[in-house]
Amino acid sequence: MSDKRRAEIEAKRAKLAELRKARADRQRAETERRQTEPGPSSGARRDVDDLVNQLVGSRSGLDTGGELTPSSSLPNTPPRPSTNLFYGSTLSPSGRVSRQSDVGSDRDRVSMGTTMVGMMEHVDRVLTPRFIPDLIDVEQELFELPQRERVIYNKEVQTTAIETETPQVSEDEIRQQIMRERELEAERIAQDKELEEESVQLEKEIEQEIRELTEEERSHILSAPEFLDFVEQSSKILQRALNDGYDYIRDYTIGTEANGDDSEGKRVKRICTFYDERYGKNRSITDIDWSPKYPELSVASYNKNPAALNEPDGIVAVWNLHLLDRPEFVFHSQSDVLSVTFSPFHSNLVFGGTYSGQILLWDTRSKHLPVLKTPLSAAGHTHPVYAMQMVGTQNAHNLITSSTDGTVCSWLVDMLARPQETLELIHAGHNKTGEVAITTLDFPDNETTTFWVGTEEGNIYQANRYDRAGAKAGLNQYDIYKGHAGPVMGLHFHPLVGPVDFSDLFLTASVDWTVKLWRAKSLAKPSTAAHAISPIYSFDEADDYVYDVKWHPAHPALFGTVDGSGRFDVWNLNTDTEVPVVSTNVVSGRAINKLQWDRKDGRRAALGGSDGKLYVYDIGDMALPRESEWTDLQKTLAGFIGGAQTNGVVDGDATRIVAGR
Repeated sequence: MSDKRRAEIEAKRAKLAELRKARADRQRAETERRQTEPGPSSGARRDVDDLVNQLVGSRSGLDTGGELTPSSSLPNTPPRPSTNLFYGSTLSPSGRVSRQSDVGSDRDRVSMGTTMVGMMEHVDRVLTPRFIPDLIDVEQELFELPQRERVIYNKEVQTTAIETETPQVSEDEIRQQIMRERELEAERIAQDKELEEESVQLEKEIEQEIRELTEEERSHILSAPEFLDFVEQSSKILQRALNDGYDYIRDYTIGTEANGDDSEGKRVKRICTFYDERYGKNRSITDIDWSPKYPELSVASYNKNPAALNEPDGIVAVWNLHLLDRPEFVFHSQSDVLSVTFSPFHSNLVFGGTYSGQILLWDTRSKHLPVLKTPLSAAGHTHPVYAMQMVGTQNAHNLITSSTDGTVCSWLVDMLARPQETLELIHAGHNKTGEVAITTLDFPDNETTTFWVGTEEGNIYQANRYDRAGAKAGLNQYDIYKGHAGPVMGLHFHPLVGPVDFSDLFLTASVDWTVKLWRAKSLAKPSTAAHAISPIYSFDEADDYVYDVKWHPAHPALFGTVDGSGRFDVWNLNTDTEVPVVSTNVVSGRAINKLQWDRKDGRRAALGGSDGKLYVYDIGDMALPRESEWTDLQKTLAGFIGGAQTNGVVDGDATRIVAGR
């Protein structure tokens, strides 16, 4: 039901209530008026009442038997003795009663008049002669006792009749009054009828609005794009609120005396696991990244699901730490997505490199399909793109991508139709082909032109985007970083943080079960002849392929590795260089392909598994460096230089490693 229609119905309901109230008020006023106004026959009715009162009063006087008060007419009242004790007796003023004998009482009639109190008429009572015996005169002194007054109530006693002049009502006035009453009654009937009709119409409209939808109408509404968008957005908001793990009833007054665990600060804790059956089934995570603006958002790329022919080959899912059951955004690709990254300058843009060689751009403000993509032509990549990185500043930045055919392309973000620059990395020392199969790529901090690449052959090469003093654009043919016996799966330079610059150090991970620490050769002294550079140190503790390695963004001596056995290791060079400080078995029997620290403070690590699940771990206080960590790392590196015989470090480079760049 639309808001406009709902407002109309509410207005009609209010009007209906007002009409009903007005009708009740009219009925109440009419009743009061009828009770207060005297009728035209009030005078005649008063005369009838007077006549009834007179008749009732006369009857009561007759029933008294000649007594002064009609006491015998009252029920349950004993008769009072007669005032005359004996016939012919008189009461003297002194209280003596004298009896006189009437011997010759041959009276034919004795007439006695009885007067009744409050009566308007005098009633004569005729008594029959009675025999009077001859008695002796006796004088006896009597005490006169006061008689109790008996109050008798009747209509005449209670009310006083007041003669009022009855107003004379003319026949015309009566006729006009009757006509007015008829008109009012007709108007009231019309209003009631109109109100009833409007009420019926309103009930019909409400019933029409709330009627049961048919199956076709219901399916049409449920499939409407507006309805689907509403459900999608509102359900996300609800799930974010429900997944909030904050303890709202936490009592901060308890537990303050508890002793801390000795191992506190050296544990890793799993925060959550992101997985959706619809998108992650039979897929592996190929790359992950954290949002540069929203620390709760992470993105993961997925390869093909062989069992689902109707689903897109590649999937990119944006996950939210406050929305665990499903991804915040899902993007589709026609090919497996092998690499993915957030744009550090536009928080709503996501770039992906595919198995077919296409570079795709998705926008979180758009739908599932990419908004821009590179053409499938020789102008760009035609081989799988395993590595990409955004370099530059807010106003001048490029997306650098590399494929396994040795091609490195530079793209403008808003123009993916054709690369801005293209480099062919070719090495003359290769036997069958000069191509360098690039598997990973990284730029040092504050560097936009020089980068290092890891290859399938196990070597690491330095390359230049442009010609510079003493070096041409392309692959450096002379400086070869040799040390791995298998393809290099991960390469990462030390971040430029803290009082000491270690940004010339980088780590590599390989399928030869090792992680190696390198120092990049100074660009100011390019080699003029073939020169093999060995690693500073090799970490050989792993028992499986090491798929990725990453320096911690805040702690100078901390880095993490993931391997094919499903293990996540955290290393601290200032604590131990032989074994990791924390080793966690994330998943049994499945590999962990990628590792990425969050950009905020490095407390969380995202781990991408071959089972299609994205694991997020918290390393706790290990992410907080002490002030002495940088100087301690310098001492650790000096110890590595002392073991140069076993690690193959060139002695001439020792001074620079200890002091940093």
